[in-house]
Parts: sequence; structure tokens; C-alpha cells
Amino acid sequence: MEIFFGAFTSEWEQRRAALLHEMSSGGRGASAEEEMRKRLKQLAQLGAAGGGGGSGGASGGRGSASKGRGAPRAQVATGTRPMEARLAAVAKGSQPAVVKMASYGGGARVGAMLNYVSRGGELKVENESGRILEGREELARIRGDWDHLFQNRAESRDIGSFSVEIAAYSFASDAALHEQVRSTLTSGFGDRRYAYAIAKNDGGSVTVQGLVVLRSGQGERLTGDAKAAGIIQGRYDASAAAGDAAAKFSFHGYGNGVEFGASRLRGLVDRHDDVRNDRGQPIANEKVAGDLVQKEWRGELHSRKSRDVMHVIMSARAGTDVAAFEGAVRDFLAHQFAAHRYVFAMHDPASDPKEAGEGGKRPHVHAHAIVAMKSDSGERIETTPAVFREWRSAMAEKARDHGIEMEMTDRREFAAPPAFTRNQVRPVSREGRTEHVGTSEAAQARYDAKRSGRRMVAKSDRSRLYIIKAQKSWQKVALAGGDRQTVAYATQHREYLEAGLSRAQTETSGTVLRADFGSNFRINLATLRETVLEGHELREMSRAEFETYEKKVETALFKLERSVSADDRADFDEVAGLARDFVNQKRELVDLYERRNEALAEQGGESPRSEPRDPANDEWDAAVAKHGEAVVETGNEAMIEIEHYREGLDRIDAGEFSADRKDGMQAGLQQAMERAAQLAVEGNSFVRDVAEQDQDLRQAIDRAEKQAEVQDRHGRADVLKAVQTVIAERIDRLNERLSDISEDSYATRNEVSAERQFLSDMNAQLEKLGPGDVLDLSRTETDYGYDEEEAASDLESGVDYVPSIERDRQEHESHIDSVAPQLEQLRAYGVTIATDFKIAAPPSQRDFDAYMDELAKEFAEAEPDLDDTREAHELASTVDATNRLQDPLNKDKEAAQRSGETTRTDPAQQHIPRLEELEREQMQQRERDRDDRDR
Repeated sequence: MEIFFGAFTSEWEQRRAALLHEMSSGGRGASAEEEMRKRLKQLAQLGAAGGGGGSGGASGGRGSASKGRGAPRAQVATGTRPMEARLAAVAKGSQPAVVKMASYGGGARVGAMLNYVSRGGELKVENESGRILEGREELARIRGDWDHLFQNRAESRDIGSFSVEIAAYSFASDAALHEQVRSTLTSGFGDRRYAYAIAKNDGGSVTVQGLVVLRSGQGERLTGDAKAAGIIQGRYDASAAAGDAAAKFSFHGYGNGVEFGASRLRGLVDRHDDVRNDRGQPIANEKVAGDLVQKEWRGELHSRKSRDVMHVIMSARAGTDVAAFEGAVRDFLAHQFAAHRYVFAMHDPASDPKEAGEGGKRPHVHAHAIVAMKSDSGERIETTPAVFREWRSAMAEKARDHGIEMEMTDRREFAAPPAFTRNQVRPVSREGRTEHVGTSEAAQARYDAKRSGRRMVAKSDRSRLYIIKAQKSWQKVALAGGDRQTVAYATQHREYLEAGLSRAQTETSGTVLRADFGSNFRINLATLRETVLEGHELREMSRAEFETYEKKVETALFKLERSVSADDRADFDEVAGLARDFVNQKRELVDLYERRNEALAEQGGESPRSEPRDPANDEWDAAVAKHGEAVVETGNEAMIEIEHYREGLDRIDAGEFSADRKDGMQAGLQQAMERAAQLAVEGNSFVRDVAEQDQDLRQAIDRAEKQAEVQDRHGRADVLKAVQTVIAERIDRLNERLSDISEDSYATRNEVSAERQFLSDMNAQLEKLGPGDVLDLSRTETDYGYDEEEAASDLESGVDYVPSIERDRQEHESHIDSVAPQLEQLRAYGVTIATDFKIAAPPSQRDFDAYMDELAKEFAEAEPDLDDTREAHELASTVDATNRLQDPLNKDKEAAQRSGETTRTDPAQQHIPRLEELEREQMQQRERDRDDRDR
């Protein structure tokens, strides 16, 4: 079938037609599916044989660089050089090609990555068109130029910050207290890892603060917000531990990755004397805290960040000609990433502005490139071991074109240990060559082996065949003769491989190290195949449906990964990459349909031509019209999850899956029911409509409503009281602090007094707060604009001028942040809170003149009584301050009269707070002057 793109009037239609045509006619979608089926079949054969072994063939570069939605291979190096030729060149002194994938990043990190590559704008940066970019301004524009290529996908929520209020309870000892706290936390969090600290309150209750890994061992990920707190609360209330002590769970924030977790846990250790993990073991110091997150929690996170750009490093030996290597890098990037946006910069020790102690001036020349993963045509770069091998081959070819002797190498050819990844180590010193420590014992062993150059060979069948081929090639190089150094080098490496193979044979002769995965492997494999390919028949799905589908695929991959042997890990990685490519095709299709809907909305809702209506779409549209799109998408996602578990149970009953999975499926169904019921309780009318035809769901909603009713009745009063107690304690501490502050420390006293006043006002409102009332913490200030004298004074003092309105805003935000955990607790119980910072217009000139006349009369009446010259001086200072305020208003009035505008009139009372503030400032200044004279 031919596609005539001119028949489509909009760009989204053309792209959708091209995508569907490719998927239906054996294009990239079909090839991805066919390749995935083939790999799954190979894995199934391995699983049936006990999970061991590998396919034959010793080719080092398996697969294609552009399967699925991967980028075109960009004309991978023409004519792969034979192994014997490569090894002979290395024996004669050629250097290995080094192309490393340093990291991935989301669109938000592009600025930071560019800043690192350019050394803060000090090094020149070259883009894909050969244009030289210099300075921060030109680099800053890259983010905007590339924005349309970014998915801007949200990072996964990996670690949450929580607190638990446990009611008064009699504990025989501290050990019993910790035992009760861990029982409470485990009843709510399940098998999630956590760390906590305990604070004892008056009356016998305790407050537990800590961090928890948001992803469970079964793959359920909490959101770390009020909704997640409600889910955890429900599980705890339904547990046996709830009978021992009442507890209230809440979350106060969340973050992504081990860096966030390690930082927050170190902070918890810094604030508390006794911090423990979920096993009751003490976390004595910041090092132990960091190790806990890096070494133990890392594997539980399954952290995800958006992959919009990649950071690639190309290196050469010290002493390599810099200009020649720069030319090779330029040609390699242009050849390999021809359709993509990229920039690169050279880091040469002679020109690197960063000092060696800070990680700069490395002895070897290298280049850093930031490459957009998606091209303007929508193609994404594939990153697999096979593709990295092709990159090294291409880099070596371009280097030889520029007169640099370089070859692509494979660690198996040299009996070299495997490389360590950035997730397995953390840097501890950047002086000279960066030194690291492992994040686990296994990672440390891998790091030590690599840095010490220990000889070892890979043990899989596929690698063993490759090593035998390399051994024969080294033998041929040695027999070919030449200089003695070349022969000795080849002979030595042949012996390395021979000794490694012999050692590996001895280690495995007595014991078969492969695991027999049996039914678990086959079940997980079948689940993955069915889960991934169930999207094949889907043509139009909502964003919520797609995200649920994507989640199911990732869960299936996670389960399969746990049942794959180490020898077959490469096959799994390839299958996982193909599966994700398949999911990415669906994502693109969802994006296109969303753009279609947006285009139709702009055209007034015209229906697309020649597209028959699907009854399911009609039902969806009717539900959206009745409940709203956001409500329907959220509710539909919950219902899809319920149906997933119901279908799994049906298949178990039918004998398709093992009965061993039934308990897990039932537990998952129960959790999904609870989440859907909670949505209904929170007001999701779509779920309530579905429950009219679903008796189990209706019963779950009834239970959730009863539970919520009990919680609301008792919880609101308790949380109000608890928050008031916390605020009162803070006020007492501020009073103590205020009494210790010297009278000369005006700024500090004012800051503490302002915070105390804010907390006092908050507690006064909480005392009177009734159902439906708003806790009003908002603040309104008048903006008087730029103060020339204050700005000049700040300049003389060497400080930056900050307008008073900005100081007020910062103070208000600081006050709100200081009570954020308490506000989160209040919101969880339905309290509406206003925290706005509002800016009022300055008073008009006419009202100001009237007030000035009234003020002058008061001064005139008071003048006969002013027989003290100091008081007269103070009055003059006040009038002078008032005149300074009048000057900008006179200018505003003159400007308005010239432009023909009508002067605005506001109530005169608006001037009073500002005048009082000026008077206070003058009084404080006079007191400082008086103290200076006295001293």
C-alpha cells in the first residue's frame, strides 16, 4: 500500500500515517516486534534448558544499532577490521578507542551539563553545524533551541520523607519503644526499607520522623504525598498493630535518586542522636547513612530519570596530537549522529581552566559531547553494548583518518576485568586520576580489579568461544613475526587468555553455577510476552491507559530480570531494549492522537474525515462530558489496574499460570480496590458510577467511607491540637532566644520577633478554627518602589540592594516554609489554608497631601512643648523621612499629568503603616547613633 502524504492536511496526520504504515507493512514497528519475539524465543529455550548457556556464535557485535525506534545506524564504520589486524596493530603500539557513555539527563539538566562541558563558558563549544559557541549567553540559548526534542518526563519519586504520630502508650524500655515503632512502620509500609528517629512528647506520645523507599518489593510505588499517606494509613488501621497503639501517618516531601536519599538521611542523623534502620540497627554517623542509601537502598529504588540527552566522552592517550584528535572527534560525531543536535568541547590539559585538584587538567586529551537523544524527525538513539562497540569502531576509523593509530578493542581479547559504572562507585578524590570507593562490597571488588589491572576472563559460553577465537588471533600475530616487542606482546596476551580459560574450567568443573529457574522463568517470560504485545492491537488509547500499560511492561521486565542467569544477561538487556522500543512506539502514537484532539478542538470540534467512530470512544466521550477528563482518566487508570489483577486470577484458575502466584495477585487486587475506593471517597464520580455495576468495588467504597468518617471525626480535632502544641513550643523557644539576643542586635531581634508574631497569629486562628473556616496565613504589603537613598546606602555598605517588598516576600515565604509539615497535616484533614503574598498599590498623591496637612497641624500644636533640642531634631528627622516618601509620588503625579492620565485615589489609611514603619526606622537609626556617641 502506498501512502500519499499530500492527502493529509496537518503535520500530525502525516506523521501518524507514516508511523502506522511502517508498523503495518513490516517497517520499524514490525521489525522490533519480530526481533523481540525471536529473542524471547531464545530466552525461553534457555529457560527450558535450565537457564544456562548461550547461543553460539562469537561475534562481538550482536544486534543492530537501529532496532525499533533507534536512530539510524549513521553509516557505521565501513568494513569492520578483522580481529587479527586489530590485535596486530595494538601489539605494535596502537591505542584503544575509548568512547564512554557518562550519563543521561532530562531537559532540565541540559544547562548544568553544558556548564560542566564548557567549564562555565570559558571553553569554546562547537555544535553539529560547526558553529563555535562562546560565553554563557550562547550556551543558555541551546536549552530553548532543543526544547521541542525533550520529553520532559517527570522523574520517579524514589524516597519519601514521613512522620508518624503515635498516641500515648506505656513502654517498659527504649528497646520496647523501638520495637513498637518498627511494628507500626512495617504495618503501614510493608516490605519497604526505611530509617527513622523518635522524639518523645509530653503526655507519653511520640513523633517518628524518617525516610522510606517509596517502591515496594512487589513494584508498587507510592507517590509520597497526602494520597499516599491515606493509603498507608488505611493499611495500618486494618492491621493487627493498630490494636496496640493509634498512629497517624503523613508525608512531607519526596525526591529522586540516591543523592537525594543520602543527603536527607545525613540530615536526619545530624538532627537526631538516635537514628535506626528498619532492622533496628543504629545509623551512627553520616558515613553509615550514606552507605545505607548507596549500598542497600539503591537496588530497591528502580529510579527513573528522563533521557532527553546523553553525555558521551571520547578519550585518547596522553601525548596524542590535540588538533588531530579534535578533527577525529568532529568527524565521528558528524558521522554517527548526523540527524541529531549536539555540541562538544575539548578538554586539553594545556588549556583547561579548571585546576587539577578540582578535577581539571587531566593528563590525557579528551572531548565531551552532549547529544540530544531524539532527532528532529522523531528518531531516538539506541544505546546497547552492541551499539557502543560500533561507536568505538567508528571512532577508531576516524582517528586513523587523522593520522592517529587507534583500534577498537574488546576486554575479552586482553583478559581485562569488566568496567565499573558510575552507579557502582562514588568519587572521594579528584586529585590527578579520580579515586573512588564502591557503593557495595561487590562494587568495591569490581573497582579494585579494574584499577589494579587484574587478569580475568568472562565465563559465559558465548564469551568462552570469543576468547578462544582471540587466543588463536594472538597466536597468528606472534607467528607472523616482526620485531621482538610485538611478538612478546602477542605471546603474553595469548598466555593470559590460556591461563584464564584453564582457571575458569577448573572453577566450574565440579559445580554447575547456573540456576534452574523452572516455572518462575517461564511464567515471567510468558507474562512479559503477553504484556508487551497486548498493545499490538491497540490503536487509540488515553494517556492514563498508556501509562498503565507502560507500568505493566516495566513490572514484567523487573520480574523476568530476577530470573535470568548472569550468563544470559546480555540477551535480557537486548529483549528489554526492544520491549521499551515497542512501548515508545505506543507513546508516540498517544502523542499524535493528543495533538489530533488539540487540532480538532482549535477547529471547533470537527470530526476527522473517514474515521469510523469506535463505541468505546463514544463511551469515553460521554464519561468525559459527564465527569470531566481528569476525573475519568484518574478513575480509568484505577479500574485498569483492578482488571489486570482480576484477569490474572482468572488465568490462574484456568491453569494458564502457576497457583503459586495467586496470593500475590489477590493482595494486588485488594490494594487496587482500596486505591479506587479512596478515589471515590475523595470525590471521583466516575469510579462511583462504575461501582454501581461492580459489587466488590461498591463494598470497598462503603468500607472506605466508614473509615474516613471515623478518621475525620476524631482526627481533625487531634491534629489541630497537635499542631497548636508544636507551634506553642516553637513560640516558647523563640521567646527564650529573644531574651538571649543583645539589644544592639536590631536585625536579629526584629527577625525573631516577626517569626514569633507569625506563629502567634497562626495559633490564635487555630484556636477559633471551625469546620469550613479558612486558615488565613496570607500577607498584604504595599510596594513603594525603588528607594534611591536606601539603595545608595546599601551600595556604600557593600551589600546588594533589595527592595523592601522583596524582603517582605522572602520573610513571608520563610515563615510558611517553617510550618510546612504542620500545614500538610492540616490539609490532609480538609483544612483550607491561604498562604498568598499580595502586593497593594501605593497611596495616591491627593490622599497623601491631605494626610501631610493633618500631620503638620499636629506638629504645630505640639511645637510649644518641644523645649528639648534633641526632640526637635527627632521631629525634623521624621518630617525629612516623610518628604523623602513624597518625592517619588510627586514624580508619579507629574508623569501622570503629562500623559493625560487620571490620578488614582485610595483611602488615606493606606499611608499609615508605611509612615509608622519609616518612623520606626528613624527611631532605630537615632538609637544607633546615640549608642555610637556614647561609646
